Amino acid sequence: MNTTERIDHARAALLTRYEALENKNDIVKAPELKELFGLIPTLQPDERASFGQAVNQLTQEFKDKAAGEKIVAEELPAIDVTAPFDVNSKSPVLLPSENGTVHPLMREIEIISDIFNRMGFVTEESREIDDQYHMFETLNFPKGHPARDDYDTFMTVETDKDGESLIAPAHTSTMQNRVLKKYIANLERDEPIAAIVPDRVFRNEDLDARHEHTFYQVEGVYVAKGVTVGMLIATLQKFLEEYYGKSLEVRVNPFYFPFTEPSFEFALSCPFCEAGCAVCSGSRWIELLGCGMIHPNVLRSANIDPNVYTGFAFGCGIDRLVMMKAGIEDVRHFESGKLDFLRQF
Repeated sequence: MNTTERIDHARAALLTRYEALENKNDIVKAPELKELFGLIPTLQPDERASFGQAVNQLTQEFKDKAAGEKIVAEELPAIDVTAPFDVNSKSPVLLPSENGTVHPLMREIEIISDIFNRMGFVTEESREIDDQYHMFETLNFPKGHPARDDYDTFMTVETDKDGESLIAPAHTSTMQNRVLKKYIANLERDEPIAAIVPDRVFRNEDLDARHEHTFYQVEGVYVAKGVTVGMLIATLQKFLEEYYGKSLEVRVNPFYFPFTEPSFEFALSCPFCEAGCAVCSGSRWIELLGCGMIHPNVLRSANIDPNVYTGFAFGCGIDRLVMMKAGIEDVRHFESGKLDFLRQF
């Protein structure tokens, strides 16, 4: 049997096999084709090329035949793709509510807000993109001030009307000027301006167990006539005692912030020990937040006369408050999305 006869004989056998196959694409695995390919090495060198080409053509012939088979579509009723899902199908099975929980930071922000609300403070929200005017200039950071570099601020390629890069706020103090202007009418009624701003902030940090580029901060502002440092210390002490549920000693050390004068670092006695522990590194004191009396220039930027009114401001990292309260060893857990961590709360 010559090569042409072999091809014709294989084609006839393949047609019979093809009709019997349920999956027509399986024809390329037929033993008849394997036998033809196996013959190629046994042929004379001058016959191999033409025979191999003929076998390939035969294989493609059946591939095209299988691909050309028409699939009969099942008759389905038309649907209205613009209609709510329940018009076209049954309601989906939803996960039970007990499978979800409130994120520990969101839960603690509610607790913090509740404590300050009972102390007469209103709660405001911050922004996640802001301008340099509110980030720096309203807070007594003039252009070119070296303290601007201390914040490692994330700048965006988008600019404001003056051509300056917009920023991801490095502190919720960006809202201080807006809060003072929003509630300035309180002062005319002999009522204080009292507000907190708990929200997310961003800094270009080297990440480790105590530093994260994204975290939460609560800003506090209080302005009225005759406000003193003693009122600032008492307010923070009362808040922390309520939050940790025990009596605490506090102390302040001189510090520097451009937007407060005088400025302080605020420390509290360790709420977890009497003689020193890992949380306070054996010192019994924990440096917790920055605070101070609002700088006169900050009041002036909000059209408040510093000769008549005084006030205090403070900023505290919420993540750190929660870490101390719950004994969490790594701040990165909050943003990790790890279920084994979140399920503990």
